[in-house]
Amino acid sequence: MSEATLSAHPAKPGFEFDKGPAAITAVLFVIVGIAIAQAVDLHQAVLYGLGGILGIALYHASFGFTGGWRRFSVEKRGRAMRAQLLMIGVAAAAFIPMLAIGSPFGNPIVGAVAPVGTSVLIGAFLFGLGMQLGGGCGSGTLFTVGGGSARMLLTLVFFIIGAVIGTAHLPMWLELPALPPMSLGREFGMTGGLVVTFGGLAVIALITVLIEKRAHGTLEVTPTAPRAGIARLFHGPWPLVWTGLLLAALNVATLLIAGHPWSITFGFGLWGAKIAQVIGISVETWEFWNWPGPAQALANSVLEDNTSVMNFGIVIGAAFAAALAGKFAPKVSVPVASLVAAAIGGVLMGYGARLAFGCNIGAFFSGIASGSVHGWLWFVLAFAGSWLGIALRPVFGMDGFRK
Repeated sequence: MSEATLSAHPAKPGFEFDKGPAAITAVLFVIVGIAIAQAVDLHQAVLYGLGGILGIALYHASFGFTGGWRRFSVEKRGRAMRAQLLMIGVAAAAFIPMLAIGSPFGNPIVGAVAPVGTSVLIGAFLFGLGMQLGGGCGSGTLFTVGGGSARMLLTLVFFIIGAVIGTAHLPMWLELPALPPMSLGREFGMTGGLVVTFGGLAVIALITVLIEKRAHGTLEVTPTAPRAGIARLFHGPWPLVWTGLLLAALNVATLLIAGHPWSITFGFGLWGAKIAQVIGISVETWEFWNWPGPAQALANSVLEDNTSVMNFGIVIGAAFAAALAGKFAPKVSVPVASLVAAAIGGVLMGYGARLAFGCNIGAFFSGIASGSVHGWLWFVLAFAGSWLGIALRPVFGMDGFRK
């Protein structure tokens, strides 16, 4: 079960929900939050709480990048992609001015700005390919795992493996030709950076509109929700546009509280490195894990890592949302070929995200919102990789470009 098909499983009618799973996940969420507050501090617990809200929103809207990109590539429907672009634009409207200030409200912040080079080209392409085989992106993998998908749990396991391998190889990739980190806000000033960012997002949105109208004559109408009001709030589906706006606001909150934008995949590499240490692999001798940031993260508890606690929140928040919707842990039969695709896709995403300095969240969403040129490069190469991944899906018994 992927992020694109998650909402296809029927929810229970009315206000019925999975009472047992809902109670368990609610209690678990609170317990983990208290544990984080006691082990670290309240600041870290707040980030965990933000992750929980992100998980609920991602699940209830099925807001994943993989399905939206595939739907545009196969069906020429761009509603989901336009919601993603709007989300990035709204975040950029806050990010770029705040990054120009440097320390809004007295707290120093940094954007998701990374070098523009060979590692991004290769890594983003591999990630795009992997997410179509794995069935979910970085955020999509987390919220579908929270929803009870066994297939996506396998994707996550291999995502972590790929991320660890990526940490071993990244120093080698960084020796290849590359330009230094480039920020549109620094290159063109705050106003110029906003104009270029908004212009680029608008052009992509316009392209999706023209392609959709050419294929279908008109834009797709937003489907009528089976529920309204409170029932829709707890059961979904949430509107894509409103969810995108909420995700943008939560990313802004993350920037202000954590000091950096929302990211996901560093946590996967960290988890894998700690597991590797337990089984006797000396990752602490690797160059990557001797860089100041990674070295400190490896030496500390995972509860002290901002990305990790937010990831925990996303998974548990999505599980709570699935229970409220009456769709927790649907029973599905997964063919072996699909499991193989999940494993391959997971490794490609983990490895690619490490090389490209992020996934659909850390590089695409947070990168472009930060004004980073590498975010735009990531998008182009990841979309190309996604196209190839869609073409390869039938090899593993999954729908590709076939209608």
